[in-house]
Formats: sequence, structure tokens, C-alpha cells
Amino acid sequence: MKKLKRVLAVTGAILGASYIVMDMIAKSQKTKATYQDKPEERNPMEGKKVVFVENENAPVNADGLNGHLESVGDSSHIPTVYEVCVKRGIDKLLSFFGMVMLAPVYAVTALAIKADDPGPVLFKQKRVGQNKQYFELLKFRSMSVNTPKDVPTHMLQNGGITHVGAFIRKTSIDELPQLWNIFRGDMSIIGPRPALWNQDFLTAERDKYDANDIKPGLTGLAQISGRDELEIPVKAKYDGVYAKSLKASSINGLFMDTKIFVGSVFSVLKSEGIVEGGTGALAKEFERAKDI
Repeated sequence: MKKLKRVLAVTGAILGASYIVMDMIAKSQKTKATYQDKPEERNPMEGKKVVFVENENAPVNADGLNGHLESVGDSSHIPTVYEVCVKRGIDKLLSFFGMVMLAPVYAVTALAIKADDPGPVLFKQKRVGQNKQYFELLKFRSMSVNTPKDVPTHMLQNGGITHVGAFIRKTSIDELPQLWNIFRGDMSIIGPRPALWNQDFLTAERDKYDANDIKPGLTGLAQISGRDELEIPVKAKYDGVYAKSLKASSINGLFMDTKIFVGSVFSVLKSEGIVEGGTGALAKEFERAKDI
């Protein structure tokens, strides 16, 4: 019994010290991770409500459309107590223990990526966060080092995915580094999947339902409702349903977060909704979303 207590005490001390050190590192990275030290890299639409304006003369964005965003006002969302205290507390604790428990998976994945395609283990990409603030999202690199950085998979002619990359994408292992994004405060465990900085159409569609007001997540309602098979307007509508429930009350928010978390576990185990090379233009899903 004494040995067990000693082991538990030592383990607790190590975990406590690790948490404090990681928290200090996370806070020190926040400015750089959200481009606060690079004004030219920040989103000019941060804190604004936007609409997508189609324009054939404009460059093609990451959604495959010609156009741009225009501001139509300011965002007025005030985070709820559940978002700031309860949800953030859960996010920080779960992401910390997740990184600790999954350390062996991180190590094996890193070695496999290096062996398959020499280059960086992590893939860093500018994404749209809460209130459209840009942040640097982390992933295990699943594509060749020569693959364009800011182009969605479905817009790449050959996909660019490596052998190891195909496996870690199918099993969602490539998303695990985002536990650090969650711990750092860029993301939440549950929320809309963060859009690429140049996915203007998706960003505007989400604004119709105030889905950009909340933190993006590792998984969300759209992910357990079809993932890559859903078209952008449908994804945005699901994200809006989640945002509405989160803002309604703490009980609704906790219930929806629990439902999505459990649903995500089953979706990952079954590899549901993953369609490499396409978003899956499913008219039936759009019709279904009209009734949400």
C-alpha cells in the first residue's frame, strides 16, 4: 500500500509539473500561433460578419469558386459561461491527458512518416478560428513534401497522399497534433472543423448561422453526420445547429458536446464519411439539411 501511494504521489507530481511547463509553453506560443506578431498575416475580416460575393474576374479560392468576402457588420457574440469556463476547462484537461496517453502513438507515427517520405513530421497550416482570427493548425503530415500547402485534398489532381498518410487519414491519426491546438486555446474538442484561410465560401456560409462565433473543433456535428460526403452549405448548416445549441444554455451545450464526442468515437472506428478526392455532391444530404 505504501509503495502504491508513493507511485501515485510521484506520478501526480510528474503530471502536475508537466502540465505547468506545457501551459507556460502554450501561453508563450499564443502570439506567434495567431499571427499577432505579423499584422500582414492576420485576417482583415477578423471580428466581422461577411458575405461571399461571386466574381468571375476574381481568383479561384480553396472552395473552387471565383469571388471574395465582403464585410456587412461586426460580430456581436459574447461567449457564454459554459464556453469560457466549463467547456474550456474540459478541453484543457482532456487534451493534456490525451497527449500523455497517446505519446507512444505520436512517436510511432512520427517515425513512420519519416521512413515513408523524408521531411517534416508536422504539417502547419493557416486556418480560420473563433471570430475569424487566423491560427496555425497542426497535423501529422500525410502528403508529400511537394504537395501545395493551401489546397483542399479534393482539389488536388493526384491527391498527393503518401502510403502512411493514407492510413493516418483514414484512422484520423493525422489530427492528433491538434490536441496541442486545443490545449493552447486555438480550438475546442467539439466545434466546426476549422476552414482553410482561403475557403471564403465556407466561411461566409457559416456566418449565416453564426458558426464562426465559436471555437473550431477537432470534431463536430458535421463530422458525425457525413464528414467529407457533405457539401459546403450542408456542413455550414450542421455547424450552425451546434453553435445555436452551445449558445442556448449550459445544459444544451453539454448534452450536444457529449453526443458529438460519443458519435465521433464510433465514426472514427468505422471510418465513416471519409471520401478522399472529393466532397461528395450528395443532393439528398442538402435536402435533409433543409429540415434542420
